[in-house]
Amino acid sequence: MSTFSAPKGTYDLLPPDSAAVLAVREALAAPLRAAGYGYAETPGFEHVELFSRGVGESTDIVTKEMYTLTTKGGTRLALRPEGTASVLRATLQANLHRAGNLPVKLWYSGTYYRYERPQAGRYRHFSQIGAEAIGTEDPALDAELIILAADAYRSLGLTGVRLLLNSLGDRACRPAYRTALQDFLRGLDLDEETRARIEVNPLRVLDDKRESVRRQLAGAPAMRDHLCEACKEYHEQVRELLTDAGVAFTDDERLVRGLDYYTRTTFEFVHDGLGSQSAVGGGGRYDGLSEMLGGPPLPSVGWAIGVDRTLLALRAEGAAPAAAPATDVFAVPLGDRARRELFTVVTALRRAGVAADFGYGGRGVKSAMKSANRSGARFALVAGERDLADGVVQLKDLESGEQTPVALSDVVEDLRRRLG
Repeated sequence: MSTFSAPKGTYDLLPPDSAAVLAVREALAAPLRAAGYGYAETPGFEHVELFSRGVGESTDIVTKEMYTLTTKGGTRLALRPEGTASVLRATLQANLHRAGNLPVKLWYSGTYYRYERPQAGRYRHFSQIGAEAIGTEDPALDAELIILAADAYRSLGLTGVRLLLNSLGDRACRPAYRTALQDFLRGLDLDEETRARIEVNPLRVLDDKRESVRRQLAGAPAMRDHLCEACKEYHEQVRELLTDAGVAFTDDERLVRGLDYYTRTTFEFVHDGLGSQSAVGGGGRYDGLSEMLGGPPLPSVGWAIGVDRTLLALRAEGAAPAAAPATDVFAVPLGDRARRELFTVVTALRRAGVAADFGYGGRGVKSAMKSANRSGARFALVAGERDLADGVVQLKDLESGEQTPVALSDVVEDLRRRLG
């Protein structure tokens, strides 16, 4: 036993589970690449102010969940709790928005950190795939991102994912709604912390998951009744584009998400097989975030999907992502000369694009063949002194059990043909 273990609320990702995670990441990213989104990668930590200003001083993420540290030089940093603020910061710093090709379309993958009470589906470090379309206000862009996420879930075979949709209005219509909501909330029986939130960001109270609070919110004013005509028309266009694309959704007037920067379109993907932690992904439009970070007006929209949550949803449905086999060919050498010859063949196979492994350690044929079967390989290459004297190796199909000799000089091309 090791003296050390992973910190509370974290986990290690190892084979065979890691293969499923990689398959989920690839399925979520593939539609984005096909739609012109380029890959972005940002540091694992940023200045604290980036998140306090962008995500919101009143959010649980900033007030309770961020991991912060102070460097030897006195700089205050935070492990990134989400991806949007970092990607927008990187876009502004690199002046991508000035290249004249808006929107700037980026996708990213990484690990994020929040100090939360660990439970099923909620960890203190978690993996996400995210996408951002920066610099353009267009309902078609909102619809595009939602459709790409829905198509990614569909490609994984998920059938139980539901889309919730709402509009949070904009600077023109949200102030009146904020006042109406505050008036309503002040009349409820709430704890002091929640009452303080009413004055800072009353929409966050709508995101409270406690049943004692949610019961009292039944008669809360709805944002849809306060939307200006421009926001109504914008939201209706998003709804129509989703309907035309065959993406089903449920209008949810209580959906506000957990971050302060959202405006207009807000959405969440949920799965009922995950219990209380039902969200598997979500996002929305954040038209004012660039200005909050000191940049120019850059209306933008984006989402983040939890890789961990998506995998849990797949398991809840009894499904699994189609992970590519780690190995196609496993070489089993019998004797020193065979070790040299087959090692050369394995190297040539890898250079030809064939996933190949080797029976290391000088084990006997029985032990090596067990390793070949455990590797998931389709074929085993077996060779001893007599085979090499004849200039052949034995090619064994590990699915059918059929074994045939193949000329040593032809084995690479033969396997490439068989594996397609």
